[in-house]
Amino acid sequence: MSMVSYVVIPGIDGSDGQHWQTLWEKRWGVLGVRIEPRSWSEPDLADWIDSVQTAFEVASERDSDVVLVAHSLGCWAAAVWLGRNPSAQVKGAFLVAPPDPRGSAFPSTAAPTFLSVEARTLPCPSLVVASADDPYCTLDAARRLAAGWGSAWHPAGAVGHVNSASELGSWPRGQGVLEAFVQR
Repeated sequence: MSMVSYVVIPGIDGSDGQHWQTLWEKRWGVLGVRIEPRSWSEPDLADWIDSVQTAFEVASERDSDVVLVAHSLGCWAAAVWLGRNPSAQVKGAFLVAPPDPRGSAFPSTAAPTFLSVEARTLPCPSLVVASADDPYCTLDAARRLAAGWGSAWHPAGAVGHVNSASELGSWPRGQGVLEAFVQR
């Protein structure tokens, strides 16, 4: 198996020090590249897409496969970027807890530029991981998003929004799901 670099794409407000993405990124060291948008709290889709591009360029400079690891609103930044860059050499997209842009809890005031997003078939293998009790996306909506993206589907159990509040720590179960996905 070849080496893998990871583009880490957090959601609104970024991923704090207790979030599984941050803990994984620390474990990956130089093989993890986090996007750096101008604003985490007032996300602008165009800016986030540019940040994905920049992080992808850094990750793809290594002699490795590139996997996008996105959470929440970051799933949409990843999906839109992939749609605009279908020939990018991406081994896969690991999309955790995507929020439903048509749902009542979507952060429409904070992220109005994300309201027009639609799930379109992604140009690389992808996996949607969703929680049974995510306040930002029902399981049915997550299944619809996965179908729209042409993604495989993995239920994560009842773990909220799969964020720091879920108290997953380094989320070993998620690590196993990611490793199995990357090895496919």
